[in-house]
Parts: sequence; structure tokens; C-alpha cells
Amino acid sequence: MQVQVHTDATIQGGESLEQWTREEVNSKLARLKEYVVRVEVFFTGVDAMKANGAPGKKCVLETRANGRPPVAVNAEAEKLHDAFHAAIEKLRRAVESDLDKVRDKNIRESVRGVDDAATGTEG
Repeated sequence: MQVQVHTDATIQGGESLEQWTREEVNSKLARLKEYVVRVEVFFTGVDAMKANGAPGKKCVLETRANGRPPVAVNAEAEKLHDAFHAAIEKLRRAVESDLDKVRDKNIRESVRGVDDAATGTEG
């Protein structure tokens, strides 16, 4: 699984932040590694909002899975670590839900796309 980390100018951490992020993504999404091709992580500061009591860091995660549309989630928190963990949990649930839909579609017969002639009904 490929992990790309992007930060804005307000986020400090450099290579150590990137390494930590890669390890956490690989750990949290380990059981989905055959399904997920790439995860992009975007860390940004929202310090302008912090003065109003709102969260100060934002983490956006976007994933690309085999043959599926991208899934993106975000979370805000006062600390970068907390924003990341909230976002990775959202992403894990979203990817698992999408994967369940694919599995369900492959196991069950669907009425979508079934030709009326094939079912013996008339329109």
C-alpha cells in the first residue's frame, strides 16, 4: 500500500511525521492492504479557527481502492495526533463498509441491470 503524506506550512514534523504516519496507516489498515492501493494524508493547520475555540489541526485522508471510487474523510482536533486518529478510524469504517457492499454485490443476485427478457417478465 502506497502512503503519501502532504503538509501545509503550519505543520512541523518533516520526515519523522511522515514515517510515523506511514507506520500508523499501515498498522490501522493492515487487514485491508489487498484492497487499498493508495492512501493520501493531508495535514493542515486551522489556527485561525483556534482563537474561536474550534480545533487547531485538520487531517484529510483519501484512499484509492481496486476498482472503486475514491473515499475521503476528514477530522479536526486540537492536536495533530488526535485529528489523525479520528480520521483513520473514519476511513477504516468507510473502506470496510465499501468493501462489504462489493462483497454483498458479488454474493447476492441484484435486480439492477437484469434484462427483462432474461427474467421472463414483460415490460
